[in-house]
Amino acid sequence: MPDRGSKVYDRALQTSMNFLEDVLGDYHPRDFAVRLWDGTAWEPEAGWPARFTLVLNHPGALRSMFWPPGELALAEAYLFGDFDIEGRIDDVFPLADHLLDRRRNAADLLRQGRWLLSLPSVHRGYRRQTERKAVRLRGTRHSRARDRRAVTYHYDVPGEFYALWLDEQMVYSCAYFAAPDEDLDTAQERKLEYICRKLRLHSGERVLDIGCGWGGLLIHAAGHYGVSALGITLSQPQAELANERIRRAGLADRCRVEVRDYREIEDPEGFDKLLSVGMFEHVGEARLPEYFRRAYRLLRPGGVFLNHGIARSSDSPVLRGPTFIGRYVFPDGELVPLSSTVRAAENGGFEVRDVESLREHYALTLKHWVRRLEEHTSNARRITDETTYRVWRLYMSGSAHGFRTGGLNIYQILLSKPDRGESKLPLSRADWYR
Repeated sequence: MPDRGSKVYDRALQTSMNFLEDVLGDYHPRDFAVRLWDGTAWEPEAGWPARFTLVLNHPGALRSMFWPPGELALAEAYLFGDFDIEGRIDDVFPLADHLLDRRRNAADLLRQGRWLLSLPSVHRGYRRQTERKAVRLRGTRHSRARDRRAVTYHYDVPGEFYALWLDEQMVYSCAYFAAPDEDLDTAQERKLEYICRKLRLHSGERVLDIGCGWGGLLIHAAGHYGVSALGITLSQPQAELANERIRRAGLADRCRVEVRDYREIEDPEGFDKLLSVGMFEHVGEARLPEYFRRAYRLLRPGGVFLNHGIARSSDSPVLRGPTFIGRYVFPDGELVPLSSTVRAAENGGFEVRDVESLREHYALTLKHWVRRLEEHTSNARRITDETTYRVWRLYMSGSAHGFRTGGLNIYQILLSKPDRGESKLPLSRADWYR
């Protein structure tokens, strides 16, 4: 790091201020502050209180944030501690959208690029946080071996970390709220019950949960509806904890969790009901036909399949190249528009019986998760590390912004496999809301 008072140091201060004023000159209202590494402060616009403060931790911080230009550099600069956010991280995302979506002409790009490249790189005087490494996957995309490595990268973080901020049942998917101020545990319990009602579970039925997480839905379905349930996951630690929770609940005779890929399931008896909650995003668009054909074969005639997954809006651009989510959160994850999912399901033989968006519910769920994570910052860092804490804080708050603004959506789709034309479903949904 340049010495305080040196020409390089003073030039970095001036260059950083020039860059900020140039890039943010058209951002109104500028209701945030910036604090540079030496304590120099750039206050918000007159009349606007600071909703948050952007803290630049060293003279090369802006270079790390904006060079090369793009979402990944900006995210990594936060992950590695080049800058910090003091205040609510949720409030930062309108600014991030502005910075990433700005239309700049060639003169702007040239001028700003020169400023950035004149700033120093990170030297040994400043230690970047780099505990969680970006994933490096090899092999055919969405092959069984590669999918297992991708899922392992995300879910093999200690269960103790997830328990800090998930609900009591450790449900790692969208809750179902009756009111915006409802607590998370109640909303997650309602979601589990709502799914069981949509499936119209009955005692003795065989149920397959594809991507079962830590077993919360299996435990609810077996305990409240008397079904016989099999859950599958690609994460060994997740399966071990799920089976431990099943044993503690006294339900080991009714349900179990196995480490298996959905493509490995062959069951001549078939299942009465299928469900997949929060796993669908890992399948990959090219694999959707295979996914739905396999589900159709596993389901008995007259059965239903509830598929719960995130979708991108049809007009959202498909990001090319490496992304923050792809590198540090969900490797090989793919979000497709609802229309693509419905088409693949119908081509697989299913009849679409119901489609419900839970977009606002996921925004609320993520808001709860971020707040709970922040309330347990010290323990989260102790269990994992600083970079991992920042990854989850950034990805969950960014996802909440996506659901609030409509760039992301989430749908529960109820699919039927008619028995010689008979759906065996009631004429109304009244039993879902009793």
